[in-house]
Amino acid sequence: MHDLDHLALSRRGLLRGGAWLGAGAALSSLPFAQALAQTASADANWPAVAAMLDKYVGQRKVSGMVAALGWGNAAPGFISRGKEGFDDPDAIAAQSLFRAYSQTKPVTGMAAMLLIEEGKLKLDQPIADFAPEFSQMKVAIDPDQGLEARPTDTLITVRHLLTHTAGLGYAGVGKNKPIARELERLGLFPAIVTSLPIPGMSSPTPVPGPDEFLKRTAAVPLVAEPGKVWRYSMSLDVLGIIIQRAAGAKSFEHFLQERFFGPLGMTSTYFHVPGDATARLTTNYGLMGDIPLPIDGPRNSVYLRPTPFAYGGSGMVTSPADFDKFLAMLVNGGMHGTTRVMKEETVRQGTSNLLPAGADLSGTWVAPYQFGAGGLVGTGINEGLYGWSGAAGTIGMCNARLKLRTGLYVQCMPSETLPLITEFPRAVAADIIAGK
Repeated sequence: MHDLDHLALSRRGLLRGGAWLGAGAALSSLPFAQALAQTASADANWPAVAAMLDKYVGQRKVSGMVAALGWGNAAPGFISRGKEGFDDPDAIAAQSLFRAYSQTKPVTGMAAMLLIEEGKLKLDQPIADFAPEFSQMKVAIDPDQGLEARPTDTLITVRHLLTHTAGLGYAGVGKNKPIARELERLGLFPAIVTSLPIPGMSSPTPVPGPDEFLKRTAAVPLVAEPGKVWRYSMSLDVLGIIIQRAAGAKSFEHFLQERFFGPLGMTSTYFHVPGDATARLTTNYGLMGDIPLPIDGPRNSVYLRPTPFAYGGSGMVTSPADFDKFLAMLVNGGMHGTTRVMKEETVRQGTSNLLPAGADLSGTWVAPYQFGAGGLVGTGINEGLYGWSGAAGTIGMCNARLKLRTGLYVQCMPSETLPLITEFPRAVAADIIAGK
């Protein structure tokens, strides 16, 4: 029996998601009409993707894996291999439930864009308009050394939260350890992983409710002046609460249900998994070397318990079929069938570069790209690319130029233990090129 105390799991892996090493170079030479002529209805259309799933499931590195691939407004194709857990008799499928973690961020980003569309938020509006405690922010003089701070020159705006340029820290993530430790001490760690006693996977202080969460967050020095540098952070969790206040909604979760999940028919997307859905919940594994150890299963999952609020940066559970509906809405300019969910210009804005002018991305994993509403944005040969990934290995990306949507679903941590973020887009590109 392996000692879970020695399981090599990092919060950096939990919360960072990951940059998409896109297939744009391979796809850029593919005629658009020929690309759309491809279908995603069977394994035979995506042999390289199917082979990748066969490899990981066959080697028992993961219990199961699902790929979701679709073009335009056509129904997606799903490739499924394995089970929902090594000890689970249920085959993994398009309706299985996966912990999305940071793949939640683009949904929160697009929720903010809805309010910008309606004039209830402005892109460059200070969030202090909705949370006055953010009107007196301070920035650490040396965030690597301590908490000594000075007043900021700039107020945090909605744009800053959307693009990780607010200067906020992230508990357990990044180089600025004193601030990360202070966030942890205050319970500002909006993510859940397991009820098992695994060091580093939870905060010793419970996460407070949304109002107290904002109050405590505003009391911690920033790691950088707002608008100046890209620093992965809990900004989308803060933004979810700002959205709730700006919309006058009962909760952020209720807002998403009314504006996205309901209209899109996303009936298997939750922040708290209901009892009648537990049979479809997959098991999440921690990889200790090559050995996957269960850290959260369907019968005792932490996702069966309500959280203090819906974590806009990491809290969503969804199915491959559900998240494909969100991506399909984006590539179809805000339409779901005959229902308009967002204006086309709103989608275009949210999936475009929203970084503040002059924001420094050097030394970050998004440096080859740009950033939009809570997700990576492609440039050049990757133009049209938008999306993000999650800490347990899920990937949700779309390309509006190619009208392509792609998803990969698995549950293993740390996600970077398996090179899925590079292998999956390469497999997709190989299949498209082979089929032209």
